This record gives sequence, C-alpha cells and structure tokens, in this order.
Amino acid sequence: MKKAFVLALSLACAGFAAQAQTAAVKPANAQVKPAGPQIQFEEMKYDFGTAKQGEVVTHVFKFKNTGTQPLVISNIQVSCGCTTPEWTKDPVMPGKTGTITANFNTAGKVGMQNKVLTVESNSAAGNAMVSVVGEVKENAAPTMSMEKTESAAAGEKTKLKVDDGKMKAKKKS
Repeated sequence: MKKAFVLALSLACAGFAAQAQTAAVKPANAQVKPAGPQIQFEEMKYDFGTAKQGEVVTHVFKFKNTGTQPLVISNIQVSCGCTTPEWTKDPVMPGKTGTITANFNTAGKVGMQNKVLTVESNSAAGNAMVSVVGEVKENAAPTMSMEKTESAAAGEKTKLKVDDGKMKAKKKS
C-alpha cells in the first residue's frame, strides 16, 4: 500500500512539473512587445547617390512605434547646420507610424557626405540615429573669354551665349 501511495505521488509531481515546463516554453515565432514606447525605422540610412552643389536633398524617414506606450520625439540633433529636420510632433500611439523629414542643403559642400540625425525620444531603447549619405558634385562655373578678330573690328557684331558652361557665338553682319 505504501508503495502504491509513493508511486501515485511521484506520478502526480511529474505531471505537474511537465505541465509547468510546457507553460513556460513560448513558441519560437511568438513576438513580445517591448515595455514602453519603441521606435523602429523602415530604413536607417538614405543614399541619395549624387547631387549638384546647391541643390536641396529631401528624404522622409518613416518609423513605427512597436512598443506598448505612446512615443514622443522631443528633439532631433543634426551633425551640420546644412541639415534641417521636421518630425511628427504628436505622440505616436503603439502600432502607429510617424515621419522625420531631412532637408540637406548641399550649398558649399563637395565630395562624399554623411549627415547624421540623432532622434531624441522617450523610446525604451534611448536615442536613435538615421543618416543621409551621398556625393555632392561641384557645379562647373561658366567662364567667358573674348577674342577680337578682324571681322569684329570691321563692324561685325558677335552675340555670346553661355549654356551649361559652354560658350556659343553667333555672328551678325
């Protein structure tokens, strides 16, 4: 009788232990939302390729609040005064999206560029960074030169036209 009781008690404990283990194991595909607000960008870097000096490159970074509380962007720091940000000012509710628009003025810039925007928010992960990268090509400045020819000296009129840095001349009699 004593053996039967011990056997029944052992089976009951084993059953409870197995049940507790099964409840503690989560499926591999189960997603757990982070506590608090969480910012997740569709892309962290935008490559604009090439731009001519003096152009303004504009890009909209889209993000989603994947957390459990409203996300608020308080400020965006930029690596250069040539970049101006605009962003969603209202709280972004869990599961909803917002945007950050980066305007990069290429005036006075030449060569490879990497403009970083540091996003300050109440995200549980802290600050996030996105960047605008690419190459700025220098504009060719048009140059003008005039030569005095015998026909021009004889009263022939010459009209000069500068087009894309190339000078074209038309003669009129």
